[in-house]
Amino acid sequence: MEVRVISGRIEGLKDQALALTFFEEEAPLKGLAKEIDIPLAGAISKLRKQGDFTGKSGQVVVFYPVQAFQFERIFLIGLGKRDKFELDYIRQSAGRAVLKAKELRLPSLTFAYPDNLSAKYQPVDISQALTEGAFLGNYNFDLYKTADPDKKVEFKSFTVYSPDAKRRVPLEKGKEWGELTSWASSIARDWINLPGNALTPNKLAEEAKKLALKYEVKFQALTPTEISKLKMGGLLGVSRGSSEPCRFLILEYMRGRAKDAPIVFVGKGVTFDSGGISIKPAEKMEEMKADMSGAAAAIAATLAVARMRLPVNLVTLVPATENLPSGSSLKPGDLLTALNGKTIEVINTDAEGRLILADALAYAGRYKPKAVIDLATLTGSCIVALGHNRAGLLGNDRGLLDRVKKAAEATAEKVWELPLDDEYKEQIKSNIADVKNSGGRPAGTITAAKFLEMFVDNYSWAHLDIAGMDLEFNGKPYIPKGGTGFGTRLLIQLIRDWVGR
Repeated sequence: MEVRVISGRIEGLKDQALALTFFEEEAPLKGLAKEIDIPLAGAISKLRKQGDFTGKSGQVVVFYPVQAFQFERIFLIGLGKRDKFELDYIRQSAGRAVLKAKELRLPSLTFAYPDNLSAKYQPVDISQALTEGAFLGNYNFDLYKTADPDKKVEFKSFTVYSPDAKRRVPLEKGKEWGELTSWASSIARDWINLPGNALTPNKLAEEAKKLALKYEVKFQALTPTEISKLKMGGLLGVSRGSSEPCRFLILEYMRGRAKDAPIVFVGKGVTFDSGGISIKPAEKMEEMKADMSGAAAAIAATLAVARMRLPVNLVTLVPATENLPSGSSLKPGDLLTALNGKTIEVINTDAEGRLILADALAYAGRYKPKAVIDLATLTGSCIVALGHNRAGLLGNDRGLLDRVKKAAEATAEKVWELPLDDEYKEQIKSNIADVKNSGGRPAGTITAAKFLEMFVDNYSWAHLDIAGMDLEFNGKPYIPKGGTGFGTRLLIQLIRDWVGR
């Protein structure tokens, strides 16, 4: 799909449809909407007055001009009440416009710059949100469909239009950012949507390597032999039950100053999680192909940072494995020794994510990092606590947590901070080891994070539990059913904020 930016007078512009946005119960028309309403003999004003279009959030009305007009259709899109407005409503509006165009089998549309917003919303940010909404709303994963009689016409062109030529430069810049963040999110979505037999640990390594080399990111994929030499007992233990060998991926993008400590992303890369010996129920187990969503987001964000050529030192670490039951599988009651020498009593083999992250977090300490952010579909408890609307956020550094929150709000990949007090450590005390890998159901998200904290080596750390955010089940304006790529845009924004871009 192509995104274009056009400015100047509207008379010379022609397209299949023009999308206009409106706040709820605001009259009379202003700006471009007022200008367009004149040759249409007040048709838009009449629709508003009669109540056929109120501007309610999410409302989309298709209007067919009866007069000779350069647009065959006009999409009227509601933004809701002005005092409730968030920038994500623009992202959603672009997604809704693209979905409506595809429903009507239109290959293109023009979206008018929403000139009725508060001055605090800058053109560059609005353009990025429009571009993301269009690209991500147009996303479709149909790799394995041999025939689809209901397939909509290919949507090819989304034009951002503003009458004000002075906006042209920031709109172009916002479009550029939005194309890159959407590209990264789409890569993450593709990997999450792939079935487990198509995206094994080694296949994930191959896909990541191909893109890393293309965008000048140093890449390594450690083999089980190399992982064994490092004494990563958590990763090796989880991988024992599978015939697919584990991998430990290391991506290094070093474009900052040589003296600057790197920021490190850590992503959980369980390419399929059956629960191991502590096997999950059969119903919905197929969704566990998405248990590598943290890895997908971390790798894709790193690639986007590289394409943006941001001046930062960034390392991404991904422990990748399957978690399956077999005669060689990890068993409840087994003892493992992690990279940093700490011993772990395995209570539940379905609490495997924290075992492989323990090794990765310990390895991150070797970089003497400025900060470490890990993402993991870690606990069902997080879904119980926060549902499918926010990820859990925990960590040991107020400044870093606030940075993550700021990036989350900007991207609408929202988070909610949970406590990490020391009394929760009591639940994961072991009688035979330094720690046990499960403290039971109460405060499960917090005790999982307390477990991870034991492998954090005196550096600034934030943990994102993205369970519940990895898959979309109903479909939203720019998040179709399937893998969401949640966290990708958040991480990119975090780095952009960090380096002032």
